[in-house]
Amino acid sequence: MVYEPRTYRHPARGNNLVSFSAVIKESDLYIQARRNLRRKALKALLKYRTTLERYIEQHPYFLTAMEPLPVEEAAPQIVKEMMRAAEKAGVGPMAAVAGAIAERVGEELLAFSPEIIVENGGDIFLKSLRRRAIGIYAGKSSFSGKLALEINPEDTPLGVCTSSGTIGHSFSKGRADVAVVLSESAALADATATAVGNLVQKSADIPQAIEFASHIEGVKGVMIIIGDDLGVWGNVKLIRSVADASPDDSHSR
Repeated sequence: MVYEPRTYRHPARGNNLVSFSAVIKESDLYIQARRNLRRKALKALLKYRTTLERYIEQHPYFLTAMEPLPVEEAAPQIVKEMMRAAEKAGVGPMAAVAGAIAERVGEELLAFSPEIIVENGGDIFLKSLRRRAIGIYAGKSSFSGKLALEINPEDTPLGVCTSSGTIGHSFSKGRADVAVVLSESAALADATATAVGNLVQKSADIPQAIEFASHIEGVKGVMIIIGDDLGVWGNVKLIRSVADASPDDSHSR
């Protein structure tokens, strides 16, 4: 495995929050909260990683499946969440893993902080009491670094998950510079972002991919960028990049 610097990091500007990391093996979480909860985050991350690792030991096909698997009611809760998300999106269950872990860890940390942002490989779970801006990094696209998603507090908790066929470490069969999906379920947002990204080989594929995502129950919004073309559907509000404007200064009043 080759380490790739996470240049897209610090995606949600929050001047009132403390930032810290929680890293176990491949899981590398960047977290923002009212106070440093690193130990609690590591404990939660270890718990969910261990749950998944033990399940995969007994069900190795869960790790490699590229198609949905039947939901096993006796499986651990996080496994069932991934299976259900994958079933809706038509992908393998591991397509939901980063979002599922971010959400599970974030939900546990909410007991200790009223605001939480957990980023896991470009997939985000957040609960906020103020407006936040999430920057969009889209590789060599002309939109890269110039746009951000504005997230209103009443729309959280929320999953904001990303897939790319041109940047980062996520697996995609497509060529989208970025496919972003919003859902109350971060696992569903993650799985759907993968499915949407897989459908986009060229700009002309954007409408079809958006149509696909718009019919998945639980998906709130979609944004797709490929080159100089952009498509948006649903509850997506684009603003100028957080590099140019802080939501605490310009968008939180």
